[in-house]
Amino acid sequence: MEIIQDLEWSNDWKVIVEIFETIDLLNSLFKKLDVPYLRELQQKMLILNLEKYAWSLQNYIIEKYS
Repeated sequence: MEIIQDLEWSNDWKVIVEIFETIDLLNSLFKKLDVPYLRELQQKMLILNLEKYAWSLQNYIIEKYS
């Protein structure tokens, strides 16, 4: 049973890492755009909200397997 839980933990953790990497990629792509200031703020807010959600997912995964 513990082996199955370890595999699930490993898979979930890989997904969390991929999510953070995707957010980083999206952030770097946004920086390449020449957009008005309000669009830039919207992009920053989007990244912050995505990061906040990813952190909450990470905390959920940690709690799930504790």
